[in-house]
Amino acid sequence: MPKRVRPWWFITDAGKLALSVRYGTRVLELARGKVAVEIASPAQLIPTLELIKSAIDAGELDEQLAATAGSVRASFKRSTGD
Repeated sequence: MPKRVRPWWFITDAGKLALSVRYGTRVLELARGKVAVEIASPAQLIPTLELIKSAIDAGELDEQLAATAGSVRASFKRSTGD
C-alpha cells in the first residue's frame, strides 16, 4: 500500500536547502526557535547528516527527543482514552 512520506527538507527564502529532524511526525526544535539546519551547498549534505547523527549518538538531542516523545505519548493517550 502506498505511504505518504513527509518531506524533511525545504528551500529557504534565500534559496538554500534546510533540513528538519523529526521524531515520528513531529519536528524537533534543535535550539530555541530553531527547527532546521541550513546547508550552504549540496556538497555539505552528507557531512551535515553525519554531524546530526553524531550529535544524536552523543546524546546532544536527548532532551529534545524526550520532550517530543512525552508530547507524542500524551496525545496518543488522549486519542485512545487511556
